[in-house]
Amino acid sequence: MTAPSPASNPLAPPLLDAQGRCMTYLRLSITDRCNFRCSYCSPASWGGKKDLLDATEFERIVSVFARMGIRRVRLTGGEPLIRPDIQEIARRLAAVPGIQHLAITTNASRLETLAVPLREAGVTQLNLSLDTLSAETFRSISKQGDFDALMRGIDAAAAAGFQSLKLNVVVLRGINDAEVPALVDFAHARGITPRFIELMPFGQGTPVPTAELLERLAATGRTLTEEPQENAASPTSGPARYWRTAGGRVGFISPLTQNFCGGCNRVRVASNGDLRSCLGGRAQAPLHQLIRGGATDAELAMAVRRALGDKPEGHRFTEAGNGATLLPMMGIGG
Repeated sequence: MTAPSPASNPLAPPLLDAQGRCMTYLRLSITDRCNFRCSYCSPASWGGKKDLLDATEFERIVSVFARMGIRRVRLTGGEPLIRPDIQEIARRLAAVPGIQHLAITTNASRLETLAVPLREAGVTQLNLSLDTLSAETFRSISKQGDFDALMRGIDAAAAAGFQSLKLNVVVLRGINDAEVPALVDFAHARGITPRFIELMPFGQGTPVPTAELLERLAATGRTLTEEPQENAASPTSGPARYWRTAGGRVGFISPLTQNFCGGCNRVRVASNGDLRSCLGGRAQAPLHQLIRGGATDAELAMAVRRALGDKPEGHRFTEAGNGATLLPMMGIGG
């Protein structure tokens, strides 16, 4: 099935995929390098690409997507804050007409100095990656990085006045799964929503099903009440399901046990400008080459629509052998 597209103007919304799902959310990787080296994300052999897009090229891509109906942009990596031009990128993208939300996913290690400047540049939301409250466990997962700087960065983000803060935790059996209750308390004490993520088949480690984590939290005496799912067509919606506790919300992202592909509203662009229609798929469009080859906005839009015409119904992570052939998370964009 081919994704519908306006015949007279490929830049006009809606931006639909092969299943007729409306894309309103762009995840844009601005680097595939990181100052950490987490086992589930960044293999030791990953060297990173050298020919990355610059701030004006990212702005061009986001402008095209915004004209097609994208309303939310999330900057990812690697670690996006290691780019020296991160504030310029944020300012440019926040100012693109039609973009209503600009978010960043970060390991927080540089937020002690960047939290306030990023908020002033137009960033509305931060997702902070923290897998453990133990410096020793942190070193076993990340191999490198400054744990104390990370913790100071989280506190700086909490004080900076963002519209939304979320704490992303990739749960690894036998490594950090016992810390889930403590991580909930840590996040809620800072006004942050914790979210626990089932490990996807990109790197090392054993996933823990969401149902098991809910049982562990209930066993601590917490009462958990599931919230109604957000409308998948909303530009602010995402894959998480949320529960309410006395201390606040707790989210779970469950790509393996609670497939959320039916409500997908996301499209991805890697740091080298390759569009990827799905985290677990292979349909691509070389936006980087098209931009530097002199393509018009309409030609970029047509390339996007063609790639989305091949977007699968679901990620197929659970199919035997499928995950082994995918790039690591660093190469795709988290």
